[in-house]
Amino acid sequence: MPTNRLLEKEKVATYASVLLDSAYQTGGQDAVLEVRDQAEQILRIMRSSIDLSSALQDSAYTPEQRSALARGVFADCNPVLADVLSVMAERGDIPLLSRVWASYGEQLENKLNVNVVDVTTVVELDDHLREVIKNKAEADLGTNVVLREHIDASLLGGILMSVGGKRIDASVVSQLENARTVLKQSMDGGEC
Repeated sequence: MPTNRLLEKEKVATYASVLLDSAYQTGGQDAVLEVRDQAEQILRIMRSSIDLSSALQDSAYTPEQRSALARGVFADCNPVLADVLSVMAERGDIPLLSRVWASYGEQLENKLNVNVVDVTTVVELDDHLREVIKNKAEADLGTNVVLREHIDASLLGGILMSVGGKRIDASVVSQLENARTVLKQSMDGGEC
């Protein structure tokens, strides 16, 4: 049975809107960001656990059983997120989860004028650098910015930033790779 893409798009936007608005009403921006982080983790889990993903959309289970399964699995999540996931499982809409997460991010930016910038460094940022990054990102994006900081000991140095699926790689490894590419092109071109 073919699905109406417009109907599906509206469904995705509705799930995301209910999730964002309910989270904001229950806990403000902090709750909205908590739901965002938890949804991102759930997406990673769903992609790596075929059994869970399959069970939550398996038509052999009744809608009530899928709903109860989702409530049980996601009981430790923000209650708003657990409720929406339960409804999605009940209605067989779990395959839309990644699109709902993307719409949630768009609505976060549009409704609250906030972008979440993931910043990965080898060591913890100090207050000055945190403020410099935040100010630069706000100026570039034209919105308020919330930094989500990550430490990755495998980086040699530098910084990785991403926002809205776009990535800025200013790590030492990236810079060395770029230098290697330039040198190789120079060597291949006959220059030495």
